Amino acid sequence: MFRRTATLTKGRNFLHVIKLVSPFVMVVLLQAAIAGFSLEVMSSVRAYVAGEAMWSRSQKNAVYFLNLHLHSGEASQFAQYQTSLAVPIGDEYARWALERDPIDIETARIGFLQGGNHPDDVPGLIWLFRHFNQVSFLREAIREWAATDPMLLELSVFGEVIRDELKSGPIRDSARLQFLSTRLSELNGQFTGHAERFSTVLGEGSRAIKLTLTSINIVTAVTLILLLIWHTRRLVLQRQAFEDALHAEKERLAYQASHDWLTGLANRRAFEARLQRELDSAAGGAVSLILLDLDQFKSVNDTCGHLAGDRLLCQIAQLLQQDRRPHDLVTRLGGDEFCLILPQCPPSKAVDIAERLRRSLELFNFVWDDRCFAVTASIGVACIADGRTTLEDAMRRADAACYRAKDKGRNRVQVDNGRPDVVVVAARPREAARA
Repeated sequence: MFRRTATLTKGRNFLHVIKLVSPFVMVVLLQAAIAGFSLEVMSSVRAYVAGEAMWSRSQKNAVYFLNLHLHSGEASQFAQYQTSLAVPIGDEYARWALERDPIDIETARIGFLQGGNHPDDVPGLIWLFRHFNQVSFLREAIREWAATDPMLLELSVFGEVIRDELKSGPIRDSARLQFLSTRLSELNGQFTGHAERFSTVLGEGSRAIKLTLTSINIVTAVTLILLLIWHTRRLVLQRQAFEDALHAEKERLAYQASHDWLTGLANRRAFEARLQRELDSAAGGAVSLILLDLDQFKSVNDTCGHLAGDRLLCQIAQLLQQDRRPHDLVTRLGGDEFCLILPQCPPSKAVDIAERLRRSLELFNFVWDDRCFAVTASIGVACIADGRTTLEDAMRRADAACYRAKDKGRNRVQVDNGRPDVVVVAARPREAARA
């Protein structure tokens, strides 16, 4: 059973940790995905820029070597022309394969490789064309790329025409030679224009992509920072709430440990701790104790039940707290026994307070179920001025005074001043007190 509980606790703790870190993991993964996407896009754009340079150079070389072959008739120059022309034609085949429906990935790959692109760049070239061919910059670049198709076809036809004409020997017709050479020069200029616009559009797109992806990375980084701040703040608030709840619980437990559950007065434990502090304080002056024991409490309990007795104790507790000084302590020691600690209170004043309490209780009527009960109390007063008096001695003196008050007829105040002769404040008749 213990192992199962420990396993469940570990499982809950693990799930709690996962719940805490999951937002950060998600943002970090998003950041990594965006970074990977950014690198892939930039790498693919770079591959197109590099491919354009090779494509443009090969077209120029094809025109150049064909023009040399036109004037010299050298077979090696025609072979170089064919080799150079194969590069843009391979890129052209790759584009056609990607524009088909369905797309022919393998033909596109072969075409890009024929175009002289690095094998590692080919997947990026295909991916960017497939997924971003409708993006403005790439769409415009593809348009410039496709515009060279007729020129490549014308250059291929020119090559075959020139080779056929040179089979019978050098071209002697100067006008014909001039026409072919001029047209090759025009093709070269057209190739150059489209290549420059292709390169310009890719450059602008590359810069726009870089700015966009940088902005996205900054936004996700800021989001991660804000999430971290929010999560940390939430943890701090949770910890603060936990500490506040713990402090409140400690206060509640401390209150319960030091107060009577029924009346809300301080209990015996709090009474003894406070009395000990007062006795230990050398500069505190005289400390007076008023011990009060109800005279008719048992009759209320026996007649009306314990619920009525509890109600009577609560009302007595409220009465005892009236007109008390802030530093006085009213406690319920148990049952129907109450005690007051009066710091810095001389005997005469303590006796006066005890007599006022006795008179208030005498005038107090407790009503329960239309029945009225007279309530009186036997009160013992002990005044401790000697700092060497122990807590037990102080309680013994107050308890002895209260016992004497009960023994002498109840409803009276008995003062124990530490001497054999005891001062007694006799009770007045109830009717006279009310008058």
